[in-house]
Amino acid sequence: MQTWINAFAWINIRFLLLGLKVTLYISLIVMILSFIIGSFLGIIRFAKIKYVSKVTGLIIDVVRNLPLLLIIFFTYFGLPNFGFRPDVIPAAIIAMTIFESGMIAEIVRSGIQSVASGQMEGARSTGMSFAQAMRYVVLPQAYKHMIPTLVSQLVSLIKDTSLATIIVVPEMTQQAQIVYGQNANFTLPMFVALAVLYFVVCFILSIVGSLLGKQLN
Repeated sequence: MQTWINAFAWINIRFLLLGLKVTLYISLIVMILSFIIGSFLGIIRFAKIKYVSKVTGLIIDVVRNLPLLLIIFFTYFGLPNFGFRPDVIPAAIIAMTIFESGMIAEIVRSGIQSVASGQMEGARSTGMSFAQAMRYVVLPQAYKHMIPTLVSQLVSLIKDTSLATIIVVPEMTQQAQIVYGQNANFTLPMFVALAVLYFVVCFILSIVGSLLGKQLN
């Protein structure tokens, strides 16, 4: 019992919370960037532009079927060979944005396809261009359908930040490793603390996403 009490001393909990701050920071930046890039790629794939859509679809499929750990590893250790040396946090953000953009692109494409084709046809018949119809008519409806899936992807993203420990990003899992690396008896308590923190954050996001989906519907 004393071991658990010592493990949960404020200095250790504060250390984990600093890691949580980094986890949430990376997740927020990645989600914003990947949402923008993924939406653009998803629209291109849906639009069936000659050659462009097929190449985009191939890139998306390749990214989605690669392990995120491999992408992180290549970004940090591979890019220096091309003259670009990102620090650990920017490297994690770049790698995770690439991966998440591929995932969100497919979500966006599926969301657009879930909107009745008559919506696009009706908008075009009023004189709107494809871009205008997509922006003002199709996407607002599609994004409503996507909310549960996007929230689920965000939850997965938060958990996936733990993979950035491979390049020593100071997120929650890395911070926990530092704590129990100094005292092996703290290993189990730190894993329990990690489980609680991940659960709380992801559960809150799930509830918010559910409420937002109901509100918009």
